[in-house]
Formats: sequence, C-alpha cells, structure tokens
Amino acid sequence: MSTEFNFNIKNIRLDENYHPSDNTRITTNFANLARGASRQQNLRNALKMIDNRFNALAHWDNPNGTRYSVELEIVSVDLDIVGSGTSFPSIEILKTNIVDHTTNERIEGIVGNNFSSYVRDYDFSVLLLDHNKQQPTFSVPANFGDLHGKLFKYFVNSNAYNQHFKKPPVICLSVSDNKTYDRTENQHPVLGYEYLPNESSLTEQYFKKMGLQVRYFMPPNSVAPFAFYFFGDLLNDYTNLELISTISTMETFQKIYRPEIYNANATAGKRYQPNLKNGDHSLTQIVYDREERSKLAIAQGKFAEEHFIKPYRSILENWSANYA
Repeated sequence: MSTEFNFNIKNIRLDENYHPSDNTRITTNFANLARGASRQQNLRNALKMIDNRFNALAHWDNPNGTRYSVELEIVSVDLDIVGSGTSFPSIEILKTNIVDHTTNERIEGIVGNNFSSYVRDYDFSVLLLDHNKQQPTFSVPANFGDLHGKLFKYFVNSNAYNQHFKKPPVICLSVSDNKTYDRTENQHPVLGYEYLPNESSLTEQYFKKMGLQVRYFMPPNSVAPFAFYFFGDLLNDYTNLELISTISTMETFQKIYRPEIYNANATAGKRYQPNLKNGDHSLTQIVYDREERSKLAIAQGKFAEEHFIKPYRSILENWSANYA
C-alpha cells in the first residue's frame, strides 16, 4: 500500500494582538516581532508600514493614500502520515487580504509571501552543516532538497490547498549577498525593473525542486531587488493589487530584518551586489533579534530530524522514490 499524507491547514490573524502559539515556528519573522516588551508596538508599526507602502504603490484613484489596508493571516500546515497517528508541523506561510475602504470590498490577496519549513531548517541547518564538516571544500549532499521539494509540490496539488486558496503561492525572499544582479530594460508598473543574477544560488536550486521558478524585480521606490518564487506566469497570473500586497508585506519585513539591504540609504544601480555589512542604512523603530533567529533555525532543524526525519525515514524515502 502506498503512503499517503494529509494536510491540516489552520489560519490565525496576524494583528497587533497576535501571540505566537507554542508550536509555531518561532524563527518566522512575525513570531520574532511578537515577543518581548515591545511586541504590540512592533506589530502595530509593522502593519502600519505595510498599509502605507500598499497605498503608495496603489496610488491610482487613491488621492489621500488611505484607500486600502492589508490584513494578514498566518497559515500553518500540519502534515499527517496516514496511519501513523501523529501529525508534524511542516510549513508556515502568510496570506494577504486587501480591504478597499472606498468600495467596502475585501479582496483575496496572495498566499505564500513568507516561507518557513521545518524540513528546510533540517536540510540547511543540520544536514548541510554536518555534510560539510567532512568536506575540504563546500559541497551539497546527494539528493539535497528532494524530499522537501516533493512534499511541497504534493501540498500545493492537494485537495486541502485547493479548497483553501484560489491561486498558486508566490514566495518573496531577499536577494543573496554573494551574487551580483544586473538591471534589465524590462519594467513592470508594479514589480518595477527586472534584474538578472550572475549565477544560480543554492536557494534557487532548492526552490526549483519545489517546482518554483524565480525572477528578480525592484519595485518603484524600493532600494534593492527582491526574489519572487512562483509557478506559472508571475506577471500575468496575478492582479496588480495582489502583487502589491506581497511587495508591501515582504518589503516591510525585509526592512526590519535585512536593513543593510532593504533600508539602505542608497538605491541599487544598474549592477548591484547586496552587502550585509553595509553601514549606510537606516533602522526601523522595530526590535528584531537576528542572532536568535539563526540559533532557532538549528534547534528547529534538529526537532525535524528527531520527530520526523529519523522516525519515518524508510517511509519518507520510499514515498519520495515513488513520487512522480
């Protein structure tokens, strides 16, 4: 009998009253913001930044810059190996919803945006690190990312996903600080100028195994390009308002925890190399613990190894080998 997985999807509103649940992936940027003495002010400031950026980009028929606001939901996906009697927290993503205060309409935005995964933490923070302790030069283990990629594709094609979401996900990440990006003449009214990297990154290759393509764009009045990972046709499958909801949300988070790149005082030129040691940047009024985040990625990778990879290794390997 072939192994089957069921996905259980839970949604929680991300607003100024949000408290991370005990089983959330606490490396996610929004969970990091929602802890400590400044938690409510952090969230309030971040949400205000998102709304302001949305209205700046969606400026048509919006003379006062107050027409829209963005509502965010944290989407947590638990994976259940049928017959095992246990479920495992596998993926956490963000869903945007747009409120039009002129028409009193609530418009569904994009799902994805931020992307967190316990198995990805295991791959990058446990498997890859352990593999390279034995290697004279950096290398990638055989079949690196295969299981994670197949699980993600299985999820996006599942009944659970299609019952909850109308369109495939778009994930928006920071550019890589060890690549160079060249601006092209291709310009989109919302996504801005397209950039091309000088070479493929490990992240690109990892996301390709998830079925995702990548394009790099720098939206109007942004200071650096973003990596947009998607299925299908990014420029034609999504409306301008949907794309703006992703840009405004993820640019805000990147300004908070990658200020050297996304809150830099100088704008990326025709050729751009991101620099995480760039001192010429501004800080937001939002407290974010970047060091804690990297430590937690290792802890959560080990959690995935202990509670998912090791106990179900033979089941997962067999399923992965037979997944088409």
